[in-house]
Amino acid sequence: MKLSCLQENLNRGLALVSRAVATRTTLPITQNVLIETDKSMLKLSATNLELAVTTWVGAQIEQEGSVTIPARLLTDFVGSLPNDKIELEQTSRPAGIHFKCARFEAQINGTESSEFPPIPSVEDGVAALIDPQILRTAISRVALAAATEETRPVLTGIKLEISGQQFTMAGADGFRLAVYKGPLIEPIEEDIEAIVPAKTLSEVQRLLGDQEEPAKLMVTPSRSQIMIHLNNIEVVSQLIQGTFPNYSQLIPQDYTSRAVVDLQEFTRATRASSIFARDGGGIIRLHIAPGSDSSPGKISVASRAEESGDNHGDIDASVEGEESKIAFSARYLTEVLGVLGRGEIALETTTASSPGVLKPIGSEDYVHVVMPMFVQW
Repeated sequence: MKLSCLQENLNRGLALVSRAVATRTTLPITQNVLIETDKSMLKLSATNLELAVTTWVGAQIEQEGSVTIPARLLTDFVGSLPNDKIELEQTSRPAGIHFKCARFEAQINGTESSEFPPIPSVEDGVAALIDPQILRTAISRVALAAATEETRPVLTGIKLEISGQQFTMAGADGFRLAVYKGPLIEPIEEDIEAIVPAKTLSEVQRLLGDQEEPAKLMVTPSRSQIMIHLNNIEVVSQLIQGTFPNYSQLIPQDYTSRAVVDLQEFTRATRASSIFARDGGGIIRLHIAPGSDSSPGKISVASRAEESGDNHGDIDASVEGEESKIAFSARYLTEVLGVLGRGEIALETTTASSPGVLKPIGSEDYVHVVMPMFVQW
């Protein structure tokens, strides 16, 4: 293998695949990046056996070839080079690559490409096209609700349902539930259901960046793997096997109190209270009060800690129904408000011991359910 490419492009490509490099492993080769020529381009691949990321970099190819190089050493070295043309030439004894860039030269030893785990390819299966920014929004609003502990592996995943002209993503960790519904670019003929690791989708969200081309999702007929194709990037992931909870049954359909507030004001008040909540069990208390002829409705946002003090803030709200009180985890509340952007949001409650429901106003595509915290009022 002999080729040349720009340092900037190679550095960007290595940054894209580096998150799939194994960190702790009994298979050292998975700490390498597979470098090979493909379709007159330089192809970079990395895998931790659960997730694989591949990208293509523009290059002038003189000779074909392939080899694997330690990822961290390669990334650090390329990142230290000037923004100039890099010449790469594969060596056989030892297996590796000789680099030359401006007045810098290096020999990095690696391992034969035949020892690198094969990157799965998803060529057969139903494909769905999603607008990249819609997919990015969906992941950001749902992945935060997935579990991070492996006690129930199925809850570390996101339930993906694709049918007709719509896709649905749902995440739940036993304390909160997030559901997002979005459109497909074109309808599909066969329905898709899968549980995708939340970590995989979080990586996809990072890779989407400012992509403009549609994201292509494909699931193997065996429902064991998913491939997400972006512009010059492919992500292949193992799917989680198991039964995801029936999330539709977990969404309350009725409420006794509904408050509509400005999202930015609610977020500001919640963040202020969360500072005091750190020493107070991480709890934020909400008091929803209907308005009268002389005053508007309001939500009081408060937290207190015996040693550090307390905090209280009022925000105007359009309140429908009864007066109510409810307490939430400060982290859960600030996280969901942080991904919703601007506008207004509705908070629907029934009792202090029943889940609260958050919905953006003017949109039917997202709902977030949070279990309350039990406190003495």
